[in-house]
Order: sequence, then structure tokens, then C-alpha cells
Amino acid sequence: MSDRDVAEEIGKVRKFDHPGRGRSRARPVPKGRQIDPTAKVAIEALLAGAPRDRHLLIEYLHRIQDTYGQISAAHLAALADTMGLAFAEAFETATFYAHFDVVREGGRSIPSLTVRVCDSLTCAMLGGEALLATLQRELGESVRVVRAPCVGLCDHAPAVEVGHHFLKRATAAAVKSAVSREDTHPHIPDYIDYDAYRAAGGYRTLERLRSGALTVEEVLRTLDDGALRGLGGAGFPAGRKWRSVRGEPGPRLMAVNADEGEPGTFKDQYFLNTDPHRFLEGTLIGAHVVEAPEVYLYIRDEYPISRQILASEIARLPPGGPTIHLRRGAGAYICGEESSLIESLEGKRGLPRHKPPYPFQVGLFGRPTLINNVETLYWVRDLIERGAGWWKSHGRNGRSGLRSYSVSGRVKEPGVKIAPAGVTVQELIDEFCGGMSEGHKFAAYLPGGASGGILPASMSDIPLDFGTLEKYGCFIGSAAVIVMSDQDDVRGAALNLMRFFEDESCGQCTPCRVGTQKARMLMERGVWDTALLEELSQCMRDASICGLGQAASNPLTSVIRYFPELFAPSQRVAAK
Repeated sequence: MSDRDVAEEIGKVRKFDHPGRGRSRARPVPKGRQIDPTAKVAIEALLAGAPRDRHLLIEYLHRIQDTYGQISAAHLAALADTMGLAFAEAFETATFYAHFDVVREGGRSIPSLTVRVCDSLTCAMLGGEALLATLQRELGESVRVVRAPCVGLCDHAPAVEVGHHFLKRATAAAVKSAVSREDTHPHIPDYIDYDAYRAAGGYRTLERLRSGALTVEEVLRTLDDGALRGLGGAGFPAGRKWRSVRGEPGPRLMAVNADEGEPGTFKDQYFLNTDPHRFLEGTLIGAHVVEAPEVYLYIRDEYPISRQILASEIARLPPGGPTIHLRRGAGAYICGEESSLIESLEGKRGLPRHKPPYPFQVGLFGRPTLINNVETLYWVRDLIERGAGWWKSHGRNGRSGLRSYSVSGRVKEPGVKIAPAGVTVQELIDEFCGGMSEGHKFAAYLPGGASGGILPASMSDIPLDFGTLEKYGCFIGSAAVIVMSDQDDVRGAALNLMRFFEDESCGQCTPCRVGTQKARMLMERGVWDTALLEELSQCMRDASICGLGQAASNPLTSVIRYFPELFAPSQRVAAK
């Protein structure tokens, strides 16, 4: 059969394959999702003059959310069409992040105002859960009231977010007043701005480095000699990381992780909201050392004040440096993991990457990438100007350097405490926090945030630093110290943390996705099957892709190990 004969036969089949359909009858509606013309015009107006690059998807989703208070299916489809993406790509990204309210076709519209009540551990200890119930009952249907994970105000618990305005030590009356006044925008505090920072000698070290008066090798040697480590949680030596990135072929990039979402952690926000240029100078020094022409600052969405301050002050930086891009998180704890952060910066879901290759080899947009935490970069200028000897002169109990401890819970004076590395929790409470709250007796503490474990007060003499807690099944992490008293429920605290990890699991790997859920269900029972919980915890530690699943069971296992009085004798035998 010739090609012409084949074509004629195909034409006959197409003509008669559906009963009653003649040659002149066309499909009434094209296949696939249709773009609403009105939505298309609205999206084009929102993106007017802006590039349509794939990695900007999350930024544009924020524009829709901020403008309309939600993301409709029509707007999402129009955005995907405008950016040249499949609808599925835009949909899976928008629905991954907690701060995007996606309304499906035919779905009920969301109230224009959302009130988020933090229910993470410190806020729960200080009345957050009762406040949530009260607000849900009393604010009515015109306002949406939802629970929220840690918002970085643990020292002012309980915390509530009304729109993008945060209320500290919130009460139901204060929240209702803010709602009635429509007080929904962040209030910018006083901070050290560009002029004040320059007047105090700021950016002289950066200028010396750029002029050649200070060499790159001198900077790296100072970092090595001072043994500055990554202070976001992992503790990797900063000098070694900078050398590793510099050793990779260019072009290279730099990314800053300001997505501290660990319950109990709020130190990065403190630095950004009080002395942003000290952090920015450290960032620019790092970018110069690794020769990165572009820097991406990833700021968690719960920090609108930090974002506004940075946007204002970055515009005033001395000329000649790298281009700095501000990027906004969208409510996903997992994006604090460095490879998830990279995925989010590329406009995708924050799913951890398998390693190797490591980000210093193949990072953002496939380029070697230097990733540092805010606090690490904050100390760079002081370390270079004052020297490694100055840095090492600080420290207690055989440790060296300074650390910022985020202290919250049952202490009189919670907050960010800049203290010698290696300080004990008892020293923190007595010397830096004014002692325990009135009527409370020290009973337990979290040395390193939600994933750092829980220890009894009888173990209050352990130096809080890298390498000192691991033998106890705990770690210092980001140095988020939550102090509990004899009036707090330790088992309830472990359950609160497991619920957090269940909610924040990205869902990519089964040990974490299913393990956190099963652990939470087992922990909700009156009697814990400690043997089964230990077995489940081991599976999560061994098989999870990233640190979330690997460390999620630390509070659970430490409660079983160090608080045997909370379990029946039969359970204690099973746990051994």
C-alpha cells in the first residue's frame, strides 16, 4: 500500500470513528485546561515588566496571594500559561507550601483575613492551644483562624500572626482588636542602618579585601584558625566550606539560608532586625572569596520585617559588588535543609536532593554554590578584624568561641543570649535569663530545638556546643534552648514535636512520611509501646533521605531513655 493509500485510510477512520460525527463537525471545546481571559489579563498586569523565568514561580505566587488573599484555579492556570509551564508544575509547587491558599475549581472562597496561632512547643506551653480554640470560637466566619508552626517569636509566646502583623504575648482581646483595626502590616523597629553602620567603621574590611590590602588567603586562614563553624545547625567548618567552593570551576553562586524554622529558634531574625549590615558585610566578603557574581538571600515568609529591612538596606550598599536577590520562603520547614532550599530558590517544591553531588559541587542552577547561615556570616567581620585569638578567648568548659542561644520557655528573661560557647543550660538560666519563672522549678530542657532531644534537669551541666551532646543522643543544632518546668508535660512535649515533624515532612521518602505519622499515632495512646517506638525510630534514622526524618525521633527516644519514671515497669524493660 502506498503512502497516499495509507493517508486515505486514516482519513476514513477519523471520519467515522464516532457515530453521528460528520466531516464538518469539529470538537466544540479544545482539549486541555482553558485560560480565563479575565484571569489572564490580571496576571499579565501583576507581572508587568517582570521576567518570566522559571525560578521566579514562587515569587509570582506570592504576588497573587498578597493581592487576592488566595490563589484561584483560574489565576494559577493563567500564571502557568504566562510562564510557559504546564499547569501541573504550577499546581504542585503552589500546593506544597503552607502559605499559598489554593482554591480549586468550584471550591469555596477563603476569607480575606487569616489569623495564624502558633502551636509549637513554647507557645503551647504558654497557652497557645487554648488561645487558638478561643479565637476559632469567637472571631466568626469572616476571619479564618488556623494553627501555625513556629513563627520565630518563642521568646514572646504565645505568638499570633494577623495578616502579616505579629502580636507578641498575644491575648484573645489583643487579636480581636488588631482584626477590628485591620492592623495587618508589619511594624518596623529601630535598627542600625547603613549610615550608622558606616559611621562605626562598617565595610572597611570589605573595602580592604576588594582593594587587595587584605588577601583572600588571609581571610580563609583566619576562618580556619578561629574554627568558625556553620551556626545553622550542621556545624561544618566555614573556612573549609569556602575553600571547597572556591576550588570548584566557575561560575559559582552564593545562597544564604535565613529559613530558620526549627521550633525554639529565632536568632537569625534578631540579627537581621537589629544589625543587618554586619550580616551583609559578611555575606559580601564570602561572595568575594568564592567569586560569586550573584547572591540569593532566602528569607522565611514569617519574617516580613527582616525582608523589608533588607530590601531597603541592600539598595544602599557600596557599588561594585555582586547582585543580591531577595527570595521569599512560603511556609515550609524543610527548606531549611540546604538542598531543599536550592530547589525552592529554583521555583520548585522543597524536596531534598540525594547526595552526592553536594551543593558546593552542583548547587543552585547546577553551579557550585556557597551556602551559609545568617549567624555564621554575621561573625565573619568581627573575626577578621579582631583575629582568631579574640574569638578563641571566649568559651567555657573547654570550648571556644561565641554563640547566640535562643532561650525560651519557663525563664524570667527569654531571648537571644550571646554567650560563650560551651555554657551549660544552668549557667544560661542563672546568668543570662534571670533565673526560672516565678513558681516554676527547672525540670527538663531541649538543648537544640525540636530535633535536638530532651534532657532532664539532672543533666544540666553538659556544655552546650558541637560534639558535646551526641553521646547522649542529642545535639546542639541551632542552639535553641527551651526550658521546661515541673508544671510541663514532657511526654506531651515530645508529642507536640512529633506532630510538627509529621506536618513538615515533605513526603518524598517513606520512612519520614509514614514514620512520623505512625510515631504520632503511637504516642497519642495512653500507654506507649516503647519497644515498637524504638524500632520505628531506628528505621527513620537509618533510611530517611534528610535530617528531618533522621532526627525527628530524637525527642521521643530521649524521653524514653531519660525519663523512665513516666513509664510503667513493663515498658521500661521493653525499652532496654
